[in-house]
Amino acid sequence: MDELQPTDPRQVGRYRITGLLGAGGMGRVYLGQSPSGRAVAVKVVRPELAQDPEFRRRFAREVASARRVNGFFTAAVVDADPEGATPWLATAYVPGMPLDQAIATHGPWPVDSVRALGAGLAEALEAVHAADLVHRDLKPSNVLLAPDGPRVVDFGISVAAEATALTRTGMIVGTPGFMAPEQLTGAPVTPATDVFALGAVLAYAATGTGPFGTGSAQALNFRIAYEEPDLSQLPQGLEIIARCLAKDPAQRPTVTALIQELALVTVENRTPTEVDAPQPTAWLPTPVARALPGTAIAPPSAAAPTPALPPARRPSVLPFWLAIAALALAMFLPPTVGSSVAITSMARGSWPYVAAAAFGSATCATALYFARRGRTRPVPRWPRYLHGVAAVVNTAIIVLFFSMLASRHGIGTISSGVYTYLFGAACLVYGLVRFPSSKRTTPTV
Repeated sequence: MDELQPTDPRQVGRYRITGLLGAGGMGRVYLGQSPSGRAVAVKVVRPELAQDPEFRRRFAREVASARRVNGFFTAAVVDADPEGATPWLATAYVPGMPLDQAIATHGPWPVDSVRALGAGLAEALEAVHAADLVHRDLKPSNVLLAPDGPRVVDFGISVAAEATALTRTGMIVGTPGFMAPEQLTGAPVTPATDVFALGAVLAYAATGTGPFGTGSAQALNFRIAYEEPDLSQLPQGLEIIARCLAKDPAQRPTVTALIQELALVTVENRTPTEVDAPQPTAWLPTPVARALPGTAIAPPSAAAPTPALPPARRPSVLPFWLAIAALALAMFLPPTVGSSVAITSMARGSWPYVAAAAFGSATCATALYFARRGRTRPVPRWPRYLHGVAAVVNTAIIVLFFSMLASRHGIGTISSGVYTYLFGAACLVYGLVRFPSSKRTTPTV
């Protein structure tokens, strides 16, 4: 949120303005507070649009329609004044992160998160279309990420600018890279127009860039109208995006078909417990979920999984800590009664044991590092392979050493250093089954 400029209003209707949330083609969006202290997003129309009588008529009609949009994945209209000196519209404030900011900060999303995002956006568009509205400007910055699902904002406002004096003089309503071909060629705008934009948004979420690349507005518009999208970087499981980006609106799927295809788990396949107690942020990549501001919309049951994290993580790292401690301690304990410690006897032949112990400790430290990092990124395979080599080497050395001492000096002469080393080698072996997984899984918190 940005600070208010001297030209920004401090009061719009009954709402006190406290900050600037953003700006677009239709106006500026402010953070406001109602008299009772509730947060709202107030969009104030640009002065040049406010001077157009045709825009005012269409804006009033679209605001009336937007009040009927009450889908779960949309920000509800709570107040408006289309007849004022400067028309404005207030919607429920969603304290979430814009999708474009999430992608820029945390990178592209995994397939399951993109599919969940698509299902939520399709459900939002279904509610918008049910109110006889077409969004016309669905783009990453108009998608806000909340713990329990995405929210679509700015629906219905851009439609009001159609056929006004500004658009008649060549202004195109929409965002380059996320407009449908019919918006550029002057063909009728329909709900299929929003489906095209949805496909572009999902491609952006999955790859980090729009399906028509980057460049000037003219270059992007030309590619949208006359060239095929570049979907070579899309992972498997998102083939539906190509159908959303069909040039012919009739070839694009409906939002209802999108919801059915993108939904990961249907209610029929869930147990009653899963339906009644969903995980609010399970659909988001873990870094994005952690970065979201706290909200009051999470159900009370959402607090239950939080204390479960430490017990689930503790046993996976404990063998590595024990192995490091045991191997290090063994170097400072005598292997036989009356002998010197291994760390001071490297010149007399104990260096293989010290080197092997250091190698095992290093692979354990690597496992601890990837156990922490693996909560946000997949773990490569080579650390597990190195740890396997360390476990084999240390186990072979301590078994041979134990057998040699027992045959030469008797079992009674073996001291604490050998048993501590033996325990450390056992921890290394056990660490093989507790090593962080190298497979990419659906992020959870």
